[in-house]
Amino acid sequence: MTTSNFLFLFFSLLIHFITIPTRADLPGTWELLVADAGIASMHTAVTHFNTVVLLDRTDIGPSRKKLPPHHCRNDPNDPILKNDCYAHSVLLDLKTYTIRPLMILTDTWCSSGQFLPDGTLLHTGGDLDGFRKFRKFTPCESSSSICDWEELQDVQLSQGRWYSTNQILPNGEVIIVGGRAASSVEFFPPRKEGAIEFPFLNQAADRQYDNLYPYVHLLPNGHLFIFANNKAVMYDYTSNEVLKDYPTLDGGPRNYPSAGSSAMLALTDDNGYSSATIIICGGAQFGAYLQRSTDTPAHGSCGRIEATAENPDWEMEDMPFARIMGDMVMLPTGDILIINGAQAGTQGFEMASNPCLNPVLYRPNEPSGLRFMTLNPGTIPRMYHSTANLLPDCRIMIAGSNPHFFYKFAAEFPTELRIEAFSPEYLSPDRENLRPVLVGSPEKLKYGEDFTVILTVELPVVGIIEVNLASAPFATHSFSQGQRLVKLKVTSAIPDVAGKYRIGCTAPPDGKVAPPGHYMVFAVNQGVPSVARWVQLVA
Repeated sequence: MTTSNFLFLFFSLLIHFITIPTRADLPGTWELLVADAGIASMHTAVTHFNTVVLLDRTDIGPSRKKLPPHHCRNDPNDPILKNDCYAHSVLLDLKTYTIRPLMILTDTWCSSGQFLPDGTLLHTGGDLDGFRKFRKFTPCESSSSICDWEELQDVQLSQGRWYSTNQILPNGEVIIVGGRAASSVEFFPPRKEGAIEFPFLNQAADRQYDNLYPYVHLLPNGHLFIFANNKAVMYDYTSNEVLKDYPTLDGGPRNYPSAGSSAMLALTDDNGYSSATIIICGGAQFGAYLQRSTDTPAHGSCGRIEATAENPDWEMEDMPFARIMGDMVMLPTGDILIINGAQAGTQGFEMASNPCLNPVLYRPNEPSGLRFMTLNPGTIPRMYHSTANLLPDCRIMIAGSNPHFFYKFAAEFPTELRIEAFSPEYLSPDRENLRPVLVGSPEKLKYGEDFTVILTVELPVVGIIEVNLASAPFATHSFSQGQRLVKLKVTSAIPDVAGKYRIGCTAPPDGKVAPPGHYMVFAVNQGVPSVARWVQLVA
């Protein structure tokens, strides 16, 4: 055999036996939901009426969605539009995918939010005239046009909040943590003491901040896990006391403007809901923001820590892709989807490059080194000011991306008005016969209450069907404020009449495990979740 023939045979065999995964080979599918939402959503939240609030900032000039006649915003101090007849917030109906403009009066740039126990969306802070504002959006049926933003006139923030984080507490209050030049916490409803100094945030700051939009998780012991830059503490907000200093997380800064993302793993009854584990992934290298470097490679490392352990430490692992500005979405199964972002640069206007189009699935129960799965890439870059939210039908809604100070459509990474949905592998057609259908569940639950859900499923039930509660968080700047998944204590599925099954469940024991409010109830059969039904958890 000649050398040329040998090489030809060798490479032919190599091509035959080694396959490079194509887009079709990887799990997950994409679809376009809305071709033009009118605004680029910087902040996104799903309501219990199956509508989605999308919110940008007000001082951005014209959007692509007009306000109704006679609803213009008149602001002589607005540097761009004194008479602004454009919407900067809209409401998406998930049944019809129609968009309704909403009226927002004060600047919501880099603000924060959280749902209250009654389902009202509390929105706090922003820039300029929104710096000390409280706002509310009380959702309504999608067929109604009465619900809109309300700017509270009788109360205001004690300290201006720009880049802060909100977290609902066990008693239904909301704590507002940090912000630019705000190393303090305060509460809603406002307390008479106003803002309370929280020195940890100053201690975590560096020359480029890196302590903004801190990651805040309510632990099942009632205290807060608060992470900023590369540091974390356990904080007792009732006594304003740091109870524990966690080890420093290696890998550089992790919060704005260097943000990766963070999530708390599902809380389970296996240990009486006493254990909570936090994961933090990605981020920018220190200095990328100061130097306005768009091509400095992002970090690909993750730290995982059991925050409630006596002597916790970080377990390190690496994602398949380095990522800055990724969103972590807790799926109904307890897995985490990491989506959006870039592989180089930092947060900020026009300060990132190399979009990370591949979502990644993090499977927390797999052994270390086997937890990440690369998924089917999208085609639309989702850079700075993108969001990702779990929908009741188990898809993930992707919105936003505006890495420019104003709307700019003629750019390498243009302002993005399209809304997409990503369907994880659990929604693939070959698993449809495993998918449960919830046909009966309570609309309201008390803590510790025993209750029954009724469901159908095409194939006979084998093993335990989980019943899990998922909160509806406020997603902004690569972190979902208030995100939570609670796996309930359940009995085996008992066959009932007409092919139905009954499952006995016990509601979470208290507000430390699941704060009061509206949750999506999912039944999960062999890793395949149902469409959710909403339940209100009350004291």
